Amino acid sequence: MKFNDKTVWITGASSGIGEALAHAFSDEGADVVLSARSEKKLEEIRQLIEKKGRKAWVLPLDLADTESVKTAASRVETLVPAVDILVHCGGISQRSRVHETLLEVDRRIMEVNFFGTIALTKEVLPRMLARKKGHIVVISSVMGKIGFPVRSAYAASKHALHGFFETLWTEYHRDGIDVTMVCPGMVRTNISYHSLEGDGKEHGVMDPRQAGGISPEKCARKIIRAVKRKRHEVYIGKEQILIYLRRYIPCLFFAIVSKFKPT
Repeated sequence: MKFNDKTVWITGASSGIGEALAHAFSDEGADVVLSARSEKKLEEIRQLIEKKGRKAWVLPLDLADTESVKTAASRVETLVPAVDILVHCGGISQRSRVHETLLEVDRRIMEVNFFGTIALTKEVLPRMLARKKGHIVVISSVMGKIGFPVRSAYAASKHALHGFFETLWTEYHRDGIDVTMVCPGMVRTNISYHSLEGDGKEHGVMDPRQAGGISPEKCARKIIRAVKRKRHEVYIGKEQILIYLRRYIPCLFFAIVSKFKPT
């Protein structure tokens, strides 16, 4: 797959993997629509991309607000001829044990990671179907395939994405719709810093394992490669070994995970 003259809409584009993907896709010749809550940061990224000779548009979006999603989806039609690739990268993580997590926090994580993502998909999908082509890229997580301490709602939201988008592909692949599920392990981003604690406050700390993860740029390159190959699912990072252990040697997986302290 070539990205020349393709338009890629990326949520969560203001930092981390989303920002890295915005640069990676534009470097591959694509034009990009940048969405997140921080319009100021998106504008800075837009300027950098346009300096490289590619087109970029800023489209602020709050995945927790369904009306914001609908408004953005309507507006994107006035910005670009079509969305060829929709990249769901927006989301929020968690750092709290089950009994310490308020139900409203569980709901917020599900609202952003799952319902916001599928709401935007349902706005964009009909236009892809009308054109008989489109590619949806979902940034899930290794936690979308396994459970892990202090990630209950986060893991649940990512598991839900797999069920939804695998089903979507079975229904629409004959209509030219491709789906790529991306499961990164630890990537060196601010996701742990902005994660929610049990009472809904930001964690405010960079996890040591997060700090030791791969760079967002390396992760983005691997995602680009998977999208080019139209992979159904791709695992990124050394943590992917946990997925294989859970699938093939579950007793060893549970022995390993039981050693992690839920703090």
